[in-house]
Amino acid sequence: MATIEPSRVVVCDAGPLIHLDELDALDLLSDFAAVLVPGAVWGEVLRHRPRALDGSNCRLTRCATTQPAGSRLQSVARAFLLDAGEWEALLVLEERPDAILLTDDAAARLAARALGYRAHGTLGILLRAVRREQRSRRQILDLLRELPSRSTLHLSADLLNQIVAEVEALPSQG
Repeated sequence: MATIEPSRVVVCDAGPLIHLDELDALDLLSDFAAVLVPGAVWGEVLRHRPRALDGSNCRLTRCATTQPAGSRLQSVARAFLLDAGEWEALLVLEERPDAILLTDDAAARLAARALGYRAHGTLGILLRAVRREQRSRRQILDLLRELPSRSTLHLSADLLNQIVAEVEALPSQG
């Protein structure tokens, strides 16, 4: 999995905000240059996990788009049947193509990549936390093993086992 640099701006879909908050790990986003949350995503998180928006673990910036979507984005969004939050997140990326999309939605991730944007999800943020020494390898392994019972993130046992193995293979911290 590619490394996500701390100087990067990230645009969040609802999933990572909700799932990281469920794991008490929203602070793992705190070293990004900016964490942008489109209005539709903000509303979705407010409905499903309002405490994720309280700002105590991470400074989130609610953002709005200022330009209409280009024809390529419109085509891709229709092809991947994206919801309003995913659509707005990609619209923000159209204005900030150097940013990274954080989403746990497979269709949104594929759409972002089809448009040439980088996309990662909750699991990528957890892996990054070990590499950046925000959490110990043991802490992240514990979170990963508890993920099915602590989070609403849906993933296969095979994928979870693969990520656990990847974290176990990371070099020990000094």
